[in-house]
Amino acid sequence: MKNNTLKNRLLAWGKTTLFFTGLAIATSCQDALQEDVISQIGSEYLNTPKGIDDAVNSAYSTMRVWYGTERGNNFTEFGTDIYTNGADGSWKFMNTYTNQFDSQTGHVRELWDELYRGINTANAVIDRAPNVAGIDATVRAQRIAEAKFIRAHHYFLLVQLFGPVELRLTETIIPTNEVSRTPESEIYAAIIQDLNEAIPNLEDKKASSQYGRATKYAAEHLLGRVHITKATSSSGAGDDYSKAEALLKDVIQNSGLRLLSDFGDVHAFGNEINDEIIWSVQYTRSPLTNGGGNNSHVFFLMEYDTQPGMQRDTQNGRPFKRYRPTVYALETVFQNRENDSRYKKSFKDTYLSNRPGNYTATFDNSKTSLTFAAGDTTMFLPGFEMSVEERAKRPYQVLVPSRYDEKLFPALTKHLDPGRVDRTQFEGGRNYLAMRLADTYLLLAEAQFRQGKLAEATETINVVRRRAAWPGKEAIMEITPDEFTFEFLMEERARELTGEQTRWLDLKRWGNLVQRVKQYNPQAAPNIQDFHTLRPIPQNQIDRAAGNESGFPQNPGY
Repeated sequence: MKNNTLKNRLLAWGKTTLFFTGLAIATSCQDALQEDVISQIGSEYLNTPKGIDDAVNSAYSTMRVWYGTERGNNFTEFGTDIYTNGADGSWKFMNTYTNQFDSQTGHVRELWDELYRGINTANAVIDRAPNVAGIDATVRAQRIAEAKFIRAHHYFLLVQLFGPVELRLTETIIPTNEVSRTPESEIYAAIIQDLNEAIPNLEDKKASSQYGRATKYAAEHLLGRVHITKATSSSGAGDDYSKAEALLKDVIQNSGLRLLSDFGDVHAFGNEINDEIIWSVQYTRSPLTNGGGNNSHVFFLMEYDTQPGMQRDTQNGRPFKRYRPTVYALETVFQNRENDSRYKKSFKDTYLSNRPGNYTATFDNSKTSLTFAAGDTTMFLPGFEMSVEERAKRPYQVLVPSRYDEKLFPALTKHLDPGRVDRTQFEGGRNYLAMRLADTYLLLAEAQFRQGKLAEATETINVVRRRAAWPGKEAIMEITPDEFTFEFLMEERARELTGEQTRWLDLKRWGNLVQRVKQYNPQAAPNIQDFHTLRPIPQNQIDRAAGNESGFPQNPGY
């Protein structure tokens, strides 16, 4: 079997199960994949074994509305303590929390509609699969479990972002405007039930036999995070942290997954399938199956391509200059660079000339003229203030922190995609690493810390810190229980997971989003208010509800 991964089978379905449009791609045991374009598929197709299989694949494809998109990154990186806006882009208001961020915002509408499309497709699988003949019993149970994983995942995102939303657990076959906002407690109960029911029927291995499908351990990791998040919500229960602890320990101890020995290898191009990845969202290099692509490669980059000796290329990326690290992120979170390798292995500090010639310096006032041959260093970001005298000794420009601005700043390298066909291609093809084991350790440490298990929490977090150490510095990187504070935990999550679509949700969970944004994000500080811990309900959802806003109220403040 060749190319037998879920990415080769993703299917885009229509908005209801009555009328489907999309592309079905079936794997083949021959040398080439069999690709069939299928449109206007009738509802009865779902009542076949192939229809159920394709519907599950279709539901997975709705993950692409969130992971690796500007939409998903804007919701999670912008407006936090570690990222603020760069020079370009029309979505800066999502960082600055101005009144432009309202119910008409396209990102809100697109996310809402696509997640509910995925939910309804999952509902159709869950409702219909038990009655479809010709499916192996184990496969049937697994597909239903996958649908429950997807449904739980989508509702978990919705409840974190919007609060009470419509909870619909059966297939919607004909359009309806009878909707209401279900209490958060009921939504969390449904999420937890879905995941608990899914876990026994998902594949019990570190990676599915068809890579990209959810496994037992992906569901356990997700459920652990659900309990940790629920614990600080209005629906929190006294046993949320202990339940999370048991789930996360099982992932660490029994999944067969392991932390890679080198932090830099986790996000290395070409190494997207590795032993640390619990579950990833699949993208491809084919325009037929890639949707809009994984676009994270463009958003975190500085404007290197207009500088002397440089032009845009696939290796350094297409620099959109959307997200710029805050001073707090660079100077506090990543302060310990002597012992901790994660700054060096997360941010680019050296640029090599791909446009040789003679130039005039642009930002480094220690020199005027510059001459570069191919491959010469053109720019170096030391990460500290280097004196004019020291910079003058270097035959290249030195970008020091005092010279950072919305165009020039340390670029995150985690998402670079040199495999694009050319330097302008926006639709990247790398898988998005949605869940990885280092996050499991950090979530476990948080659950243990919240229960007062300081010794256990310290031991857990030190596993991540030892891996992050430069060789020979492992012991120095370890902390003691006395040094384990919640502030330390927040910073450790930033060091490990920066740029991985977690930060806004973390701050929301911790209840300190407003406080930390005011403290560390000067562009957002003047505008953020308490109501910004929820996002606006899209206006089209309110308009299509019976009674409009009286039937489906907007979140306060919008």
